[in-house]
Amino acid sequence: MSEKKQASLLVHGYEVVIGFETHAQLATQSKIFSRAPTAFGAEPNTQACAVDLALPGTLPVMNREAVAHAIRLGLALGSHIAEQSVFARKNYFYPDLPKGYQISQFEIPVVQGGEVSFFLGDEKKTVRLVRAHLEEDAGKSLHEDFIGQSGIDLNRAGTPLLEIVTEPDIRSSAEAVAYAKELHKIVTWIGICDGNMQEGSFRCDANVSVRKPGAPLGTRREIKNLNSFKFMQQAIDYEVRWQIEQIEDGHAIQQATVLFDPDTGETRAMRTKEDAADYRYFPDPDLPPLVIARSWVDEVKAAMPELPRQMAERLVADYGLPEYDATTLTQSPAMAAYFETAAKASGQAKMASNWIMGEVSRRLNSEEKDIAQVPVSAETLAALLKRIADGTVSNNAAKQVMDALWAGEGQDVDAVIEAKGLKQMNDSGALEAIIDEVMAANAPMVEQFRAGKDKAFNALVGLVMKASKGKANPQQANELLKKKLG
Repeated sequence: MSEKKQASLLVHGYEVVIGFETHAQLATQSKIFSRAPTAFGAEPNTQACAVDLALPGTLPVMNREAVAHAIRLGLALGSHIAEQSVFARKNYFYPDLPKGYQISQFEIPVVQGGEVSFFLGDEKKTVRLVRAHLEEDAGKSLHEDFIGQSGIDLNRAGTPLLEIVTEPDIRSSAEAVAYAKELHKIVTWIGICDGNMQEGSFRCDANVSVRKPGAPLGTRREIKNLNSFKFMQQAIDYEVRWQIEQIEDGHAIQQATVLFDPDTGETRAMRTKEDAADYRYFPDPDLPPLVIARSWVDEVKAAMPELPRQMAERLVADYGLPEYDATTLTQSPAMAAYFETAAKASGQAKMASNWIMGEVSRRLNSEEKDIAQVPVSAETLAALLKRIADGTVSNNAAKQVMDALWAGEGQDVDAVIEAKGLKQMNDSGALEAIIDEVMAANAPMVEQFRAGKDKAFNALVGLVMKASKGKANPQQANELLKKKLG
């Protein structure tokens, strides 16, 4: 890395070091060690069975689908999938943890190593993974401040999670958000997690520390339960500034778990941070080692979809798209499919890319909708692109057609063009007559152009387009005007 680029990563002379722990709730119908359902939003304590409540005599039974989801993630991230892994008891006391321990994995996780690559601007970044291990979720404490009481909802207890842990490879809040977005895209793309951050299906913890370049790693503070990408960046930026101020004022950073308050924009300490030894991990005697046969891995691999990075590379190769376009269009399977359908049907791949990333995305964003809710089909968009390509409508007129299509005024592109009188003028004789009129009415501007003022030409083109009510073919208007001004 160049000295200039290295310097750009420093904050007031300090290097930021970030590691991530992400809890992805697995999209299974039942819990990891019981047959209780996992649906979100049920009445409190209606989805917790005897196993989840840790009643005496109950035993955990492994959910096969949860293991299959772990295998899918390992394959997607280029990780090693352990042929044999071990479950452990992570001991701590909290009111929403019925057993007094959490079943997790410690020394031998199911997914080991791997990496996540993504682009930050036009620069490719890679974050190495330490592991991804299976574990059960805890319940939830509900605090009713207005009556001064707290309750425990155990519906979430036993919900299957994959905890995905990175090396401390991230060097800025922007890089952290880009990593989290890429991981979010991967887990939703391969169908192992619905990615709903508001419901807690995808929860991120950021371990943040600062140090002088070349110094040992600083003491980290863990920001827990970041449930939006916006808050993630704000929380990390605040924490970095706070740690630097503390160090500059001569204070030592104490290892701690902190929470981010979006109302104040600040982090606040929740408790001192525990280390692995504090949890007194030991193998769970109720669960045998998890054995994964190579044939099972091969079976899961055969059913894997084309991954986003692989698809982006294919879009570049097959359609000649820039890498930026290909990466943007593979944000979701639905968007990629929409593009491919429009590109193939229209024969205009780059134009399809521009319209989907531009007009279509702009409208969806303004209405807070997803590509799956787009009211204009890919085939209809393709028909519109064909009419731009063959000169039937100008690009500006095509936007008016899209407005009508979006508003539900029919899905027949040609009918909308005809009904709104948006057909582009391609009759050179009629266009020449308009140009003659514009030149005659604006003789001083014509003379300015002939005297060397190029801006006058653009003004004349604008007047021609206005006189034609936007129906003139801009390229044809340019060529004819140049010829007449010759």
